[in-house]
Amino acid sequence: MNRAGMPQVTFVDLTQRNNQNIVRLAIHPPDHLSQSSPTLYCLDRTKSLPETIRDIAALFNVTNPSEYGIQYKDTKNYITEETKANIKDGDILKLTTSPDKAAKEIYEGLQSESPEKVRQTLEKLASSSGDVTFASEFISQKGVELLVKMVEIGNENGRPLVSILTAFYDLMENNLLSWDLLTVKFLKRVSFVAVASFTSRLEKTDEGVIKIALSILEIVILNCTTHYNTVANEVTFSSLRPHLESSKDPNIQLNCLALMNALCMKAPGDKQERFEENLTSKEIRTVINEKVVRAPTIGTEMSHHLYVFQQLTFNLLEKRMRAKVDVNNERVLEMILDLRKNAFESTSDSKRQIGHADDYKKLGFANPGNPALDFTEVPPGLLALECMSYFSNSHTDNYAQVVHENLSRGHEHQCPFAKTSLALTKSLCEILSVGEAPLETKQEYHPMFFSTDKAFEEFFCWCIKLFNKTWKEMRATLEDFTKVMSVVKEQIDLSLGTKPTTMDQFWNALQTRFTYTHIVDLRQQARWNKEEWNSQAKPVLELREQIKPEIQELIKQQRLNYLVAGTKFNRLKTGGKLSDRYWYCRLSPNLKTLHYGDIQDTSTPTIESLSSKISVVDIIDMHTGKDCSHVKNKSAESLAFSIVCQNQKLDFVASSQEVYDMWTDGINILQNKDPVSKQASTDLDTILGMEMKIRLLDTANIPIPAEPPEIPPPPPDYNFYYDT
Repeated sequence: MNRAGMPQVTFVDLTQRNNQNIVRLAIHPPDHLSQSSPTLYCLDRTKSLPETIRDIAALFNVTNPSEYGIQYKDTKNYITEETKANIKDGDILKLTTSPDKAAKEIYEGLQSESPEKVRQTLEKLASSSGDVTFASEFISQKGVELLVKMVEIGNENGRPLVSILTAFYDLMENNLLSWDLLTVKFLKRVSFVAVASFTSRLEKTDEGVIKIALSILEIVILNCTTHYNTVANEVTFSSLRPHLESSKDPNIQLNCLALMNALCMKAPGDKQERFEENLTSKEIRTVINEKVVRAPTIGTEMSHHLYVFQQLTFNLLEKRMRAKVDVNNERVLEMILDLRKNAFESTSDSKRQIGHADDYKKLGFANPGNPALDFTEVPPGLLALECMSYFSNSHTDNYAQVVHENLSRGHEHQCPFAKTSLALTKSLCEILSVGEAPLETKQEYHPMFFSTDKAFEEFFCWCIKLFNKTWKEMRATLEDFTKVMSVVKEQIDLSLGTKPTTMDQFWNALQTRFTYTHIVDLRQQARWNKEEWNSQAKPVLELREQIKPEIQELIKQQRLNYLVAGTKFNRLKTGGKLSDRYWYCRLSPNLKTLHYGDIQDTSTPTIESLSSKISVVDIIDMHTGKDCSHVKNKSAESLAFSIVCQNQKLDFVASSQEVYDMWTDGINILQNKDPVSKQASTDLDTILGMEMKIRLLDTANIPIPAEPPEIPPPPPDYNFYYDT
């Protein structure tokens, strides 16, 4: 140590500063050496990795350099021949035990008779298992099989078990082994510790064990083809519910909900009915609403899993949406009879089931003689009848009011209830994507559906009231049916966009903010914009062409400014799933370099803190969509892109379409190409339209001629002056 208390630094030859293959960095010695100070070192990237290791070993007078490797000091990831080119100026490396020797030492340490040594080895393994180079060596020595046996024996608990399961999870995430190698005994043990604290009288399980055990079970369900029943028989929604209800760790709640979703998505035919009951369970929904949806903060992954749970729940409607009704089914006939009875009678008389064609005609049925025939079209099929029946029986007063209010209008302004219900049910299924598989990266869920029993049916009840209200405000006739439905769908979309937490809030937004008048104003503005843009007057077209290049340059500059400001991106887990870890990428102000690196929080990092970089001139190409190799699910392809250079590739998955458009446009501009995104075209239309309006303000109420005025002949001479 020097007088200032700072570590001593050994300097090496820095004479080759201008050589681009020379990287200046710091090297830490191995842990077993007494020297603890880092050494400045010039690494020659043209040398092979063994040569580089021999040179570094010589700096510290270390013998047997073949037993050593180099790794990043912070991440503990080993450097290989392939990753050596990624080393940058200022990196901090460490000379350490080679991956094969480290794997062998850990394997032997795990078999020690000393419990303390086993625990220390497990902690070391857990911190190293995420590196693919070490993982490959450890797996080759049958290390995973040893971990499986340790779990099966069950001698380790608490932190040692956390280390075992964490190492196992990280090793398997490298996709070097098949998940089918797992044993039933192993999975039963993992399942037991995942729910043991609530299903047994044993001492409460360590929360760290529960968290990693739930993660392992989820990834087994998603990736293993042979052990679904093993996990599903051991872990039920009722055994997982206490984790959602009692855990103070949001990560346990996250992993618990993720496992629930995985169990439902991968359920075979004989298990589907069981999980359909779980998805519609009031107890499960209430716990999720109170403990998760209403949590102060909800991260990216939790938002995604709430969306998946919501989507899986609504997908249960698909069977009824695609089921034609049996016109002779007694239950169907009873529901149809109740529709007439609740609208026109105060008492029930089952003997009057036949002979009420006039009443069914008033209710808007296309087949009043046999109303069941209206529900043979799919979609919406049986689902529409069930929604109408629910409205009739659960909201009888509102139902009767809707029916009689329509009948009180003139015949031409009556709104056919049955036809409306069929069309509305189909539209609501489209809005909620009923029957579609959950998307890998989508995060849009609606809190109000978690706060309501019979969520879809209740949603229908509010929306049918909205339809009749809008029909009345539009003074619509039957010919306007499609127009009214279009307005109603827009109102519903806008209200859902406010993220109401209850159905009452949803209705209040429709009543106060997204009224028919508001929709008219929005459409009028859009119409004005369209009319302005579609103006075909020749002077206007010529003016537009004159200012268009200026607007195009403005858009290009805006895209580049966006890249200079930078964006945070989610790290991807194996299989393309988003994590809550982030990295940041931004363009240097001189537009010559892209800087990127991991970040620990959501604040905007400085360029200097981003350790990795790519020169713009080195960019060869940009891959998008299905050409990207880092996404495996088609649903994620639309937001994926990669920057390709000579010796490296940088992979992105944007958080939204806007981010994707901004970055792909920006990269194209940096390569002297035009932006091609739909957003760029929209921005051009919008800004150009605004600029045209500003320039044409003085021409208000003045007709613009299709042709320019005729130029008068020149004067006989130019001998004139202004009389002052």
